Amino acid sequence: RPREAAAVTGRALVAPCAQNPGVRSLPVRVRLVVTCLVACLGSLGMSLAGCSPTAPASQTPAREPTMTFSLTSPEFAEGGSIPRRFTCDGDNVSPALSWRDAPPETANFALIVDDPDARGFVHWVTYNLTGSATGSLSEAVGSSPDAPPQGRNGFGRIGYGGPCPPSGTHRYVFTLYALSAPLELAGAPSADEVRAAARGATLATATLTVTYTRGG
Repeated sequence: RPREAAAVTGRALVAPCAQNPGVRSLPVRVRLVVTCLVACLGSLGMSLAGCSPTAPASQTPAREPTMTFSLTSPEFAEGGSIPRRFTCDGDNVSPALSWRDAPPETANFALIVDDPDARGFVHWVTYNLTGSATGSLSEAVGSSPDAPPQGRNGFGRIGYGGPCPPSGTHRYVFTLYALSAPLELAGAPSADEVRAAARGATLATATLTVTYTRGG
């Protein structure tokens, strides 16, 4: 019915225009042009009438919640205190760590532990860990013959060096990099060299921050 009404409106516009004395006095060609224009306006009205102003807008489907790549330890919680045996005041061995929900494209990992309260002093560098969505490192792996490739820490040694602040409370950040390809590194690279090599291959990172307090 809206189309019928628009058609009637179009004819109603054309008929008076064609009979208008001013239009009839125009040359034939000009009259034809004017008549065609008016007819087109009528057709446009029909087209608009066929449009539904109440058409529902398309709705974007809700996205599935994404999993969060995480790094944890059975020995301490995020923001907690690292036990003495993992520090220079104890056995000075690396703690057990585990991760979950790494990106499916992960080929391997790199791990760096540093102290932001001591200008980024580095305590551990290890890289080319086997890639898997879920995995772990056992306690004391840093001093094990089966340890993954390791870099040089801030003490000038290869492997793990536990927290050893001169005094007060310091934070220690374990950063695990999920990488799309192995790092082409040799020898005992520094933390900066590992970060630079990982820059173009990092898919995601997971962090775990702990503290340690020492008198002085």
